Amino acid sequence: LFRSAYLMCGNRHEAEDLVQTTLVKVVLGWRRLQKLDNVEAYARKTLFNTFIEGRRRFWRREHAYGELPERAAPDTDSETGMVVREALARITPRQRAVLVLRYWEDQSVEATAAVLGMRENTVKSHTARGLAALRAQVGKEFV
Repeated sequence: LFRSAYLMCGNRHEAEDLVQTTLVKVVLGWRRLQKLDNVEAYARKTLFNTFIEGRRRFWRREHAYGELPERAAPDTDSETGMVVREALARITPRQRAVLVLRYWEDQSVEATAAVLGMRENTVKSHTARGLAALRAQVGKEFV
């Protein structure tokens, strides 16, 4: 959960908050969730939905101007990783969630659609648009 949260949020502190919020939601619904076959899949779906909802609320109340703050990264020596993470921070939350699931979590289109509650064609279009946006920002050599 933390790895996915970190890739979507772009920094450790926001990722920790997202994972904590997700786990609280899972614990609060534990009696109901024990009956599910795959609690981990439910937790992952909750993580992505919480991230997307949090971004919606953020953009409704706050608008950033100027440069993005520097992001701390576990592999700060990797210039490519930093460039891609900064580019991920500039695409829409849904596109970011789709790309993290598809390429970092190695999920299929079907699995990504199930986690995010989208149609498969929507996942494909978010993938294509997200990759196009990343390529426009960082060039084809990184994406």
